[in-house]
Amino acid sequence: MPFPPAGITDHEWEATPPGVRALVEQLLSRIAQLEEQKGRSSRNSSKPPSSDGNGFKPSGEEKRKASGRKRGGQEGHPGASRNLLPSEQCKEVIPHVPTTCRGCGEALCGEDPDPHRHQVVDIPKIAPFVIEHQLHRLICPHCHTTTCAELPVGVESGGFGPQLSALVGLLGGTYHLSHRKVRSLLDQVLGVEISTGSINAIRCRLSESLATLVEEATDAIRQEKVAHLDETGGPIGNADGNNPGKKRGWLWVMVTPALTVFHLALSRSGEMARQVLGEAFAGVVVTDRWGAYNWLPLHRRQICWAHIKRDFTAMAERSGASAQVGQRLLELEKQLFEQWHRWREGQINRQELKTFTTPIRQEIETVLHQASDLGFVKGEKTPWASTVRSCREILKVAPALWTFLEHPDVEPTNNAAERALRPAVIHRKLSYGVQSQRGALCQSRLLTVTTSLKQQGRDVMAFLVDAWEANKNGQPAPSLLPQRD
Repeated sequence: MPFPPAGITDHEWEATPPGVRALVEQLLSRIAQLEEQKGRSSRNSSKPPSSDGNGFKPSGEEKRKASGRKRGGQEGHPGASRNLLPSEQCKEVIPHVPTTCRGCGEALCGEDPDPHRHQVVDIPKIAPFVIEHQLHRLICPHCHTTTCAELPVGVESGGFGPQLSALVGLLGGTYHLSHRKVRSLLDQVLGVEISTGSINAIRCRLSESLATLVEEATDAIRQEKVAHLDETGGPIGNADGNNPGKKRGWLWVMVTPALTVFHLALSRSGEMARQVLGEAFAGVVVTDRWGAYNWLPLHRRQICWAHIKRDFTAMAERSGASAQVGQRLLELEKQLFEQWHRWREGQINRQELKTFTTPIRQEIETVLHQASDLGFVKGEKTPWASTVRSCREILKVAPALWTFLEHPDVEPTNNAAERALRPAVIHRKLSYGVQSQRGALCQSRLLTVTTSLKQQGRDVMAFLVDAWEANKNGQPAPSLLPQRD
């Protein structure tokens, strides 16, 4: 921190009693800490974007400037229109033929070989169909034993069929609706009266039908060469007595291009990271700098540059030397990603990417070392001390910043995992988490299936129906692995 304070000359500062100087320095440091704390947001810390608030506006280079263009489609934009169904697929085709000329009133006859087509899309009034099975009980006239008929093989033993059950899973897994909202929607739209307890029972049974295929997907994802790993809070209640300590739950996610696997647990530790990743995983893991991943060798890690940029931004928004260090690091980070985007767009090859980024890498590490070597007084809590600590922590994992330069399949950011977690975070905010370990397992499986199917462009509803039917009939579950042509 630069002293003397602004507005005071060197002579006046030297004439100030040492005790007063120490107090001023302490107060100014505290003010700087509070200002930095107040200014924390998703762009300069690990805070989620939802905590920024409605009035949050990024400052500096990231602040979006007005383009001066009007809202809506711009000139030259191709536009979009609804695709019309073929006439033969319409429920009804009604021709409208003019009878008189709109100019002179002369009578008209004939047909237009290419009439203008106007289609009105609607849905019929939705009503559930119910099949009633009457099981008669008859008394034997000889021994007076009562015998009741049994349901035929293939008839649903529960009160709800596969289509309705799959819809319950879809609404909760893909559309993030709570049990109460699912109940309300089914009642208002479909005319189906169902309790929240029945909805929970359906989800749990659906979860059981997904168990083997989720295990198969988990084993498959652990064989991949690259995986993105991240975690976020996921509240787990103690309704079943398995969380008496009311520990905070954590939702873990592992992402590859075709599969995403979720795991909801009561720990954010390194041991849990090992369990999620699996002992057999031998590829590269893309993560942030959270300590739970420190057991991984650095040559098998890629540290997320989006998180590193947040650290640089936090430095740049401090005062004095911290701002200079942070601004320079942000400039170098921008140059680095300019080269990365050029490679991704095919403008340069891999060797050129390495060549162009080598001096950038060297200067980034030089700036980090220079700030780290300047150091600070032990126990100091000034903004400069925070900058030095950040630089030292980044240097500990420095080799893992550049893994993406050696492996073409490795991304420099962990955006894939963060995007996968976003729907789960929305679900958590809407439903306040789960209340038991069974609920945690159910949610993890539904999220795994619905997210992976979306990645692969497959029909989620049809898949859930097939899984339900397979479980009911004792047949193998459908596979969540990518389908091969």
